[in-house]
Amino acid sequence: MSATPLFSQPVSRRSVLRGGLGALAASAVAGPLLTACGGDAGGGGDGKEMSFWNFYGPSDDQGPQSKWFVDLAEKWNANNEVKVKLRYIPGKDYLNGTTLQTAFQSGEGPDIFLISPGDFLRYYNGGVLQDLSSALPDESKADYLPGLLEARSVDGKVYGLPMEIEPLALYYSETAFEKAGLSEADLPKTWDQTLAVAEKLTGKDRYGVMFETLPGYYQNFTWYPFLWQGDGAVIKDGKVAFDSPAAVQALKFWQDTIKNKVAPRKALGDGGGDVVSNLGSGAAAMQQSGIWAVADMQAKAKNFKYGIIPHPTPSGGKPATDLGGWAFVANAKGKNPEAAAKFIAWALGSTDAEGVERQRQWNTVVKTNVPPRKSVQKAADAKGTFESGVLKKFVTEIAPTGQPEPRFPPEVYQPVADAIQACQLNAADPAKAAADAAAKIDTFLKTYQGAPIS
Repeated sequence: MSATPLFSQPVSRRSVLRGGLGALAASAVAGPLLTACGGDAGGGGDGKEMSFWNFYGPSDDQGPQSKWFVDLAEKWNANNEVKVKLRYIPGKDYLNGTTLQTAFQSGEGPDIFLISPGDFLRYYNGGVLQDLSSALPDESKADYLPGLLEARSVDGKVYGLPMEIEPLALYYSETAFEKAGLSEADLPKTWDQTLAVAEKLTGKDRYGVMFETLPGYYQNFTWYPFLWQGDGAVIKDGKVAFDSPAAVQALKFWQDTIKNKVAPRKALGDGGGDVVSNLGSGAAAMQQSGIWAVADMQAKAKNFKYGIIPHPTPSGGKPATDLGGWAFVANAKGKNPEAAAKFIAWALGSTDAEGVERQRQWNTVVKTNVPPRKSVQKAADAKGTFESGVLKKFVTEIAPTGQPEPRFPPEVYQPVADAIQACQLNAADPAKAAADAAAKIDTFLKTYQGAPIS
């Protein structure tokens, strides 16, 4: 994985939305076959119903994101013999739990499911993912921004279709700043300033700043930018690079927020990415989260006054964010892999007017993301979606500093996760934690034989 920002020169909003995310292309490093995750016992068949596990719908709140998924399945089912049946799994369980992994290990994995780039190699190396290439027309492939399909491909074959691009930023409460006698001039630009301002913002019922504390791929995803800000990496040029000053200082920064008692040990609601339950409730004055929270706040805390800033940087560091985004994937051992691939290509890759509008609705109406397809971005432009407010700042100031979310196998991800947890919540020595993690990753890389790590 490269530690180079997506853009070396300042760019306009339009250049971001018109292909400036091309640096998402994965830099491949050779790599190791994981133990197979398992798959549906009826693999390769022609079943007439496909299960689709997700963390959006049909949910109990029946919100707009849930409705989008329900409508998607109903539209497909009305016109196809092979039906899609949604299964909703709460976000905390899907993102940080083992529901999906356990299902595959027992041979009961879903036919269609969602994965992040960070978990791609677990399922690809396990032989679970269906090749979607034959179901995806060339016109659809060309519509995706450069690098997005490559990050979910192996040997030129596409195994996942991205539904969004999700940069991270630091949200802040305008009211909390005002009550603490702080102004826009006090918004932190450095890590030291973050700790100092967070101390002033911390009170009886409010923490000054918040980062994710639950272990999992999401926490790693949110921590990587702080590693990159110091020009650090987990793996560089095919070799472990985690035992570095950049890793040590990033681990220490997150540790200091807990040690100084300006950040909580546990978030409210659905975790550190849930801005409504934390920042919006007044429990946190600053909170790291992604672009998706803009839609959440609009839907559930419309009158709450907030802003966003780029991640503060260490002394001598550079701006950085992580560009995540979930993808639809199909189970190669499911009840009907070919039909599942066709469903995914239709749902996310359709280039007709209906397909483009469906994606515009997902990326800019019911949820807020940077759209991953050129035609969808053009449609969003026509509506003026990114012309003002926090979305404009996400696109013009924050996304250009982004790097693609790394795709690591579990044996690389886990030592990093353990180091973050040990330092953040258990007061471990950051230098020792980084060295221990690096040693485990180095041992693993020596025998890795799976798909390229990036």
